[in-house]
Amino acid sequence: MAEAQKNNPLHGVTLQAMLEHLVDVYGWEHLSQKINLNCFKNNPSIKSSLTFLRRTPWARDKVEHLYLYTRRKIR
Repeated sequence: MAEAQKNNPLHGVTLQAMLEHLVDVYGWEHLSQKINLNCFKNNPSIKSSLTFLRRTPWARDKVEHLYLYTRRKIR
């Protein structure tokens, strides 16, 4: 199984870790401008955002792509 995941850059990274990283890098206001989601605009919190993102695959996909972009940019 480890062989199948060795080329997956998100392997072992939780959605919470991704979201916390993005909030640290951008802050909620700028993050809501990067990804236009109400969970980032209206009374944002990690908990409420995680609930939404776990139920909404297209939104989670946007978060994952932005996370990968910021990780590549930092390195």
